[in-house]
Amino acid sequence: MGKCHTDSACSSKIVTRFAPSPTGFLHIGGARTALFNWLLARHYGGRFLLRVEDTDRARSTQEAVDAIFNGLKWLGIEWDSEPVFQFSRAQHHVDLAKQLVEQGKAYYCYCTPEELEAMREEAKARGESPKYNGMWRDRDSSAAPKGVSPVIRLKAPLDGETILHDIVQGDVIVANSQLDDVILVRSDGTPTFMLSVVVDDHDMGVTHVVRGDDHLTNTFRQIQIYNAFGWQIPQYGHIPLIHGPDGAKLSKRHGALGVEAYRDMGFLPEAVCNCLLRLGWSHGNDEIISMQQAIEWFTTDNLGKSASRLDFQKMEKLNSHYMKEADNQRLLDILLGFDKNISEEKQKRLLLGMNGLKQRAKTTLELRDMTSIYTEDYTPPVASDSAVIEILNSAREFLQVLDDWTEEKLDLCLHDLAAKKELGFGKIAQPLRSVLSGRKITPGIFEMLFAFGKDESMRRLNIALGQS
Repeated sequence: MGKCHTDSACSSKIVTRFAPSPTGFLHIGGARTALFNWLLARHYGGRFLLRVEDTDRARSTQEAVDAIFNGLKWLGIEWDSEPVFQFSRAQHHVDLAKQLVEQGKAYYCYCTPEELEAMREEAKARGESPKYNGMWRDRDSSAAPKGVSPVIRLKAPLDGETILHDIVQGDVIVANSQLDDVILVRSDGTPTFMLSVVVDDHDMGVTHVVRGDDHLTNTFRQIQIYNAFGWQIPQYGHIPLIHGPDGAKLSKRHGALGVEAYRDMGFLPEAVCNCLLRLGWSHGNDEIISMQQAIEWFTTDNLGKSASRLDFQKMEKLNSHYMKEADNQRLLDILLGFDKNISEEKQKRLLLGMNGLKQRAKTTLELRDMTSIYTEDYTPPVASDSAVIEILNSAREFLQVLDDWTEEKLDLCLHDLAAKKELGFGKIAQPLRSVLSGRKITPGIFEMLFAFGKDESMRRLNIALGQS
């Protein structure tokens, strides 16, 4: 199958999937894989499926499943049917492997661990890659040693080549002589990852698999398993792994690896998605790309072959953009997640002041720190400087007769006062700023007066004038 060059060529036939292992958080690299597959399905009107590869029972946990599901939902990546749990399908996988044995396409291997180790050492001595030598490939099971539980191995082709028509990397070819007979079922009767992935992708109707290039070598073995079953092979696209700012593979030393860590650092999901989208995919020189635009523009044609670097400063810049665009009530809801005890009155203040606050905050954590100006119970000291008292008295006279308490009217009112007093506007604004907040660095004075409202603004002004 070739690339999907037009919508009509693919339409609703597209089925993609994300298949994480529930052994920890949703890794930022996994989130990018999920995003690319989700966008590909959405662009062509197809389906995006979720499969939990929970066959490693010792390491798989419900907490990890919840973390993955919650991380995807936070990013806005919704799947189109109930998740498939791979472990529950294990017997089906084994049954299909046994069918291959019956068809002469797989066989039971009774090699002992000692024999396998000897094969590896012999291969090393010849300067070859260690691999299984096929000693049970054509032997009858009647010759099996007693007390050895067999594995089931694929009877892979010995000659020729396995060709991967990769939609990112182009054609990649491996000589079959370099591949051995992969194990399909372990000696304890459980299916291997290689078998389970192929069977599940086939049964789920997966047509396209976009994943990290660390899976590239696995793909050749999986293609051979597909061929043994006679099934249609999906289109594969292998993308380079994400690197840190220093160009090395992203690891713990670079900082946050899990999606929830970025949420806790104050990033909005649309900023994280935008950043991930640009790690290995491009649309001209566009940097800020909304999810709707991404759905409209995303195809595999613009997936890159070279590794991308996660730039935390760029993510913060993107987040600043999306903070400015965010709905005020949504930002308030995020703030209430930090502190559920903000009173209704103070919530109203925050909503009124949110337009100004979000212009200055790069993250929701910065926004939270800024909101104290509207949520703390501040009582201004009584003014003692005669010049300040005169200005505050004049401001009170102008403000208390103002009925239309809007930023625009407050602007006109206080500039009229500055003109009447023949003062620079800062001489008016700074004392009022101190009265309202006790701070030198604040949102704009009209913004603050509007957010506090007339009653609270006048109450604090009266206190500062000793008339509480």
